[in-house]
Amino acid sequence: MPILEVIALNVKDAEAAQEGGAHRLELVADMASDGLTPSVTTFKEVRQAVDIPVRVMLRDAKGFAPNNLKQLRRQAWELREAGATEFVLGFLDAEDEIDEGVTLNLAAELEGCAWTFHRALDNSADIFRSWAVVQTLGCDTVLAAGSAKGVDDGIENLKKLATQAPPALLVGGGLQQRHVAELLAAGVTGFHVGSAVRPRGWDGPVSSASIREWVNRLV
Repeated sequence: MPILEVIALNVKDAEAAQEGGAHRLELVADMASDGLTPSVTTFKEVRQAVDIPVRVMLRDAKGFAPNNLKQLRRQAWELREAGATEFVLGFLDAEDEIDEGVTLNLAAELEGCAWTFHRALDNSADIFRSWAVVQTLGCDTVLAAGSAKGVDDGIENLKKLATQAPPALLVGGGLQQRHVAELLAAGVTGFHVGSAVRPRGWDGPVSSASIREWVNRLV
């Protein structure tokens, strides 16, 4: 069955997402930097407020290289201590190839956890070569738009990725409702939205009514 994952920045976002019928949250901070690791306090507040799964971003700098890997590992440990069981991460090296070493180093803190490899794939030198690498890293999901430019530009790549062996494909990055039917027909079962369910943009809250519209398209 298709799922809708919604980006949440705080408790109000999380509650609105659940009310609208979202199936999962991606919890982040600082969307001006494209989403960084939230505080443990925010995670605890969200976890207490909603019943749906929450995937927590592990990222400390804009782009796809860590600023301080040791600190990221500590944040992962602290979030696990606070009850987090699902995460989002992923890194590239200087040649825009998947940085297996850094990703596995951080993933070592996540034994037994489900995690998503995020849109680093779209920004890699070769999406399909990178997919084959990501398959070996232990994630259960890959968040991708098929192109660094977004779903509009990457939709044909997404159709091809949807036919690949696991992990599961979660489509996000400029995703619009007009893309849904075509992606469903191609076999995509995971959809990820952020600004698309915020009528006032990132400065405004998540709209539960907008989320219901999305959920209804997935039925």
